[in-house]
Amino acid sequence: MSTQLQVSTGQCSDAGRRPRNEDFHGIHIPSAGQLATKGIAAAIADGVSTCESGQEASGACVVGFLEDYFSTPESWSVQKSVQKVLTALNAWLYSQGQRNRDSGRGLLTTFSAVVLKSTTAHLFHVGDSRIYRLRDGDLERLTTDHQTFIGPGPAFLSRALGADLSVEIDYRKLPVVEGDLFVLTTDGVHGYLDDKAIGHAVRAYGMNLDTAATEIVRAALANTSPDNATCQIVRIDALPLQGPEEVYQELTELPFPPPLSPGMTLDGYRIIREVHASNRSQIYLAIDNETDLQVALKTPSVNYEDDLGYIDRFVLEQWVGRRIDNPHVAKVYVPTRACRFLYYVTEYLQGVTLRQWMHDRPNRRLEEVRKIVEQIAKGLQAFHRLEMLHQDLKPENAMIDYAGQVKLVDFGSTRVSGIAEIATPIERVGLLGTRNYCAPEYFRNEPGTTASDVYSLGVIAYELLTDAQPYGEMPHDGGPGRVGYKPACYRNPAVPQWVDGALRKAVHRDPKRRYQEVSELVHDLRHPNPGLIDQTPRPLLERNPVAFWRTTTILLLALVFYLLLRLAH
Repeated sequence: MSTQLQVSTGQCSDAGRRPRNEDFHGIHIPSAGQLATKGIAAAIADGVSTCESGQEASGACVVGFLEDYFSTPESWSVQKSVQKVLTALNAWLYSQGQRNRDSGRGLLTTFSAVVLKSTTAHLFHVGDSRIYRLRDGDLERLTTDHQTFIGPGPAFLSRALGADLSVEIDYRKLPVVEGDLFVLTTDGVHGYLDDKAIGHAVRAYGMNLDTAATEIVRAALANTSPDNATCQIVRIDALPLQGPEEVYQELTELPFPPPLSPGMTLDGYRIIREVHASNRSQIYLAIDNETDLQVALKTPSVNYEDDLGYIDRFVLEQWVGRRIDNPHVAKVYVPTRACRFLYYVTEYLQGVTLRQWMHDRPNRRLEEVRKIVEQIAKGLQAFHRLEMLHQDLKPENAMIDYAGQVKLVDFGSTRVSGIAEIATPIERVGLLGTRNYCAPEYFRNEPGTTASDVYSLGVIAYELLTDAQPYGEMPHDGGPGRVGYKPACYRNPAVPQWVDGALRKAVHRDPKRRYQEVSELVHDLRHPNPGLIDQTPRPLLERNPVAFWRTTTILLLALVFYLLLRLAH
């Protein structure tokens, strides 16, 4: 069984009757590491011939796409990576075209690309180039031509890269199987050769894809095509399908460390003492013998030595930490020596958990809370920029040092969009966070978004101000659906109503009515947002419980005196 994606390719491009070839095509097959996280990319483009710089446009797009896509973070999904790259390329083409519009040197091009990652094909398309798939002998067109017809004359492009400052890019993804062939053509081919003829040529010469592509281009030109003609074919020879045994062998390549005690040395790290232990992991303070640097070693618990899901998450936690460089996220060090056991090394944080800090400071001011929330938000933004969700945000997973700096720790529940696209036989558990801090959509088995992390941050902010949960204790069978939101200003009269409005929005049950970015919550915690203030009159008990009970007591005393006077008479 193959553990790597393998393809065969064929291509042919001919200027035909034109003086120059304004088509461009390319494919990039990366090394083994990026082959898993980024996949294989093939692209084709047709520079618009009515523009003097069509050749420059098509070449810049294909070359720029193949270079820049593989430079995007490995944590990004294919869709986000390609959208970012194409948006930048479109802006460059448009600006260049605007600069030279008087000379007629516009830069316009069609563009179609296939990214093969794991067991999925991701398709991106603008213009009238095409992508086909041949499966089991049947040819299927996967893209729609972006054309406009004005009268009986020729069609005009309704969409192209470089035509406007913004561009709409068609995107779809579909599962693939071994033997699938993807055929990319420019309109110089499919405009003069029907789908049946293209399918026949691929089936006839499928063992030699260069020959198949050449025959398709030759047939189109022989059929009076006056345009440049380009055909590119990619066949999937093997998919990276690992069986449970292969995954087990890969994940258990490094054994769990033995029990560690002060004075022991592990791969050049001298153990000083145990800092924290739970049923899932242990953390030790250690000294790097080479650098004398104090570090923290995190080791997995032997309770999970045969649990592939646990080991997979432990390895992923290390992978995540190494890719985030932010002062509000605990740093995970890249090892400089060979590791003989499964563990990873982080910076040693001298301080306490946010939970302990809350216990030590029972009366917290609003400004203190703001500063803590803002630091957590900056750490979360580092995750979100890499298209990661923390998914287990809680006071226990934030450390605060003695200078007041907050750092996020524990990335074992993090969802990485780019990694989630890679097929694996390991069962991925959906809900890994802590019940009281998890967004309600997780209990409904819905995918998380950045708004899900906003919910968790909102709960922490609410708890910092009130020492309570916004919906009370969460039921075990699913979220805060049966409990109403308790206003923070009811629990703590020092909380302004506009701050409560921000908290209410942050922890809204419906993720669509929640803040979508943590920066929005941070802003509204400092700047009154009139739109979030609840104008509905509330009972005095809710608005000012002290005044309510004082008034009630006075009235009851007055009633007692009145009754006593009546009895005396």
